[in-house]
Amino acid sequence: MMGRTLIKTLQSIPVPVLLLIATVLEASGDAVVRLAIYDHVGLIRMGLFLAGAALLLGYGSFLNLAPLDFGRVVGLYIATLFVVWQVVNAIVFRSLPTMPVLVGGALVIAGGAIISFWKPA
Repeated sequence: MMGRTLIKTLQSIPVPVLLLIATVLEASGDAVVRLAIYDHVGLIRMGLFLAGAALLLGYGSFLNLAPLDFGRVVGLYIATLFVVWQVVNAIVFRSLPTMPVLVGGALVIAGGAIISFWKPA
C-alpha cells in the first residue's frame, strides 16, 4: 500500500519536472558510465558503474511516472534530453557544442515540440 501511495505522490509532480529529473539522471548516468569506461580502473571503475546504473534506473523510473501517452512524452523528453546532455557535456567533459550540433539540436527541439504539442484535428 505504501508503494502505491509513493507512486501516486510522485505522479502528482508536474510532467515537465518529471521529465527534467529523468533527463538529468540519464545524462548524468551516461557521463558516469563513460568516466568508468575511459578514465578509471579497479574498484573505482566498479563503483562508477554501480553509480551509473543507479542513475539510469532512476531515469527510467521518473520518465515512466509521467501520466501521459508514452509517444507524446518521448517527444518532449528527447528535446529536453538534448539540452541537458549539452550542459552535462560542457560541465563534465569541458566540451562545448559545435555549430552542427547546435543546428541539429534545434531540429531535435522543434521535432520534440511538434510531437508533444501538435494536436491533430
